[in-house]
Amino acid sequence: MKALVVGGGSIGSRHLRNLKQLVEHRALVETDAARREEVAQAVSVKSFAELRHGLAWNPDFVVVATPTHLHAEQALQVVRAGLPVFVEKPLSHTPAGLADLSDLVAAKKLVSLVGCNMRFHPGPAKVKEMLAESRLGKILFARIHTGSYLPEWRPGADYRQNYAARAESGGGCILDCIHEIDLARWYLGDVESVFCCAGHLSSLEIETEDVVILVCRHTSGPISEIHLDYVQRTYERGCQIVGELGSIFWDFNGKAVRWYDATKKKWTNYPQPEEWQMNQMYMDEMAHFVDCIKQQRETMLPIPDAAALMRVVFTAKASSAQGKMLAVENF
Repeated sequence: MKALVVGGGSIGSRHLRNLKQLVEHRALVETDAARREEVAQAVSVKSFAELRHGLAWNPDFVVVATPTHLHAEQALQVVRAGLPVFVEKPLSHTPAGLADLSDLVAAKKLVSLVGCNMRFHPGPAKVKEMLAESRLGKILFARIHTGSYLPEWRPGADYRQNYAARAESGGGCILDCIHEIDLARWYLGDVESVFCCAGHLSSLEIETEDVVILVCRHTSGPISEIHLDYVQRTYERGCQIVGELGSIFWDFNGKAVRWYDATKKKWTNYPQPEEWQMNQMYMDEMAHFVDCIKQQRETMLPIPDAAALMRVVFTAKASSAQGKMLAVENF
């Protein structure tokens, strides 16, 4: 197989390295000449300056790993060419064109996947497994959170130049921390309405929101609370899910999932495998995509489903601006 990766930044480079274990041939599309040469030499791949030249190389699938504001446009080019496509999260920074992209993927019956690497982390994967086993009975509510300090994301780099700091590039907690919103849908199902309170509360020199609280009402009944921020000085991530028969907790830093079985009044601890490394979830994610292409089956988060996730995101933005709960509607 031949894999084309669009974007030579940190995540694009990671995918190129990981794909070496999955496909025979890899190539890079990168518009910045210096970066293109540096990355192509570092991972020993062919490179192109433009996507159309990369598509002329006749890849079997394309990975879009460029800045957020380019995702939908580039994914549409790939889909029009009739190729399976992997798109890094989030699918887009605007609703424009998402319905057309989603419809075209469905019409062409193309395999697609939007980057959902936290689903491949052993913590959330264990939570999902236990929910599928109905260990909590009827689910009542969930709390899902993540937060970290933006200036410390990339030591030595000016955080004000980070995509997360700029609205035009798709920054801000609501879009950037979309994994937690995705996990809420994965755990509890579709969202029917959202209330969001978001703002730039800190002294960080950014133009995007840095603290966000979402409350989602899911069509299956439960309510989820989602906290996202760029300001807390420690990296935090995890969740609590409560049902009539007990609770499940996941702590990223504690590297474990805990289950309280109220029927037995007993706690059970599921530690993260000691040998597990962070890159494994990216490896597993890409292996899942490649396997779905080979088997011609739907992925865990195809573009039409990711478009539904984006409807929740854009409803949250509108809710924050209007100061009221809003129904999640089609584009």
